[in-house]
Formats: sequence, C-alpha cells, structure tokens
Amino acid sequence: MAFKIVTSQCTVCGACEFECPNAAIRFRKGAYVIDPALCTECEGQFAAPQCASICPVPNTCVPA
Repeated sequence: MAFKIVTSQCTVCGACEFECPNAAIRFRKGAYVIDPALCTECEGQFAAPQCASICPVPNTCVPA
C-alpha cells in the first residue's frame, strides 16, 4: 500500500518532498503527488510515514 496526498488540503509547502526517504514525492502540474511504485510508507526505515509526520495540515498525507 502507498500513501497519497489530498490535493484539496495540501498547502504546497514542499516539506514532504524533502522528508521522503524514497524520493516518491514530486511536484507535478501545480501539486505534490506520491508515486505509489516508490512509496513504502517508510516501512523498515521509520516508525511512521515521514510525509504524514511532517505535514503541517492534518490528514493530508493518508493511506491510499
């Protein structure tokens, strides 16, 4: 399973892009998106997904 970004809530701050250890988050067409092929939910690397941990808007980086 991968995470996704709820674009209607995203403030486009970019914090998640730099925290992702798998480089799964990219800015495309005015919004941040998570590539599900690269997202591992930080399993085996961190206790929690880093995008969700760093995001300033609750429930914006969520399980897909």
